[in-house]
Amino acid sequence: MTVLIASDLDRTLIYSSAALGLEMPDAEAPRLLCVELYQHKPLSYMTETAAGLLAELARTSVFVPTTTRTREQYARIHLPGPAPAYAVCANGGHLLVDGEPDVDWHRAVRGRLAADCASLEEVRGHLTATADPAWLLKERVAEDLFAYLVVERELLPEGYVKELTDWAEPRGWNVSLQGRKIYAVPKPLTKSAAIAEVARRAETGEVLAAGDSLLDADLLLAADQGWRPGHGELADTGWAAEQVTALTARGVQAGEDIVRALAERASETRARARSEAVIRAVSRGRA
Repeated sequence: MTVLIASDLDRTLIYSSAALGLEMPDAEAPRLLCVELYQHKPLSYMTETAAGLLAELARTSVFVPTTTRTREQYARIHLPGPAPAYAVCANGGHLLVDGEPDVDWHRAVRGRLAADCASLEEVRGHLTATADPAWLLKERVAEDLFAYLVVERELLPEGYVKELTDWAEPRGWNVSLQGRKIYAVPKPLTKSAAIAEVARRAETGEVLAAGDSLLDADLLLAADQGWRPGHGELADTGWAAEQVTALTARGVQAGEDIVRALAERASETRARARSEAVIRAVSRGRA
């Protein structure tokens, strides 16, 4: 059985300096591997142990980076192991196959958005009108699919995200607060739909997933087994599901624990599949 592993990237597998969460003395901190540069400077990291586990996982499973990042932002990341045959960007808006966007998939996504939710222009206009320059740093549109604000988190009014959520919900949009970013994303734009398409094309069996934000919830619910770290939006809201393991580790150590859990489960699944194949072969021989 081929296992499909779909994982969010930022604050799930990889971590900026601000998100590392290293609370132990410096002398006891794990060795880190830089996996992303931005403007010629290191930006994102994972532990060297996690990197080794991920490289092996990518060789033995169908590993699919599954991110809300744009294609340009995703291209900055260089994960260990072989280059993934598939990647999901823009929260499911783009499906990359051997590094190239699948035009038919993107066209189908556009069709669903046009039919099922308010327009990007309407939502962006509301964001612009309600954001206060006192705490707003940037306003951006990603891939002409969704919008987000970069904010001074400490100055953000306590009720703003809830008010935005209440406004967006009946218009068919989700709101997610991740670090300094407030995302407004159409409900039909999902990671789970893109991963279901990858599973169909790659003819995989069990699906494993990991993520930390509300934009990962649909992915975790669609997987056979999922993991979330002890930090992030899902942890902060107490989100839980029967097939999702809530880890207690936070920061880059959580990333390592997630990769280890994914690797162990994938190994168990492959071993079980081999055992079942042997049993079937023996049964056919006796028949």
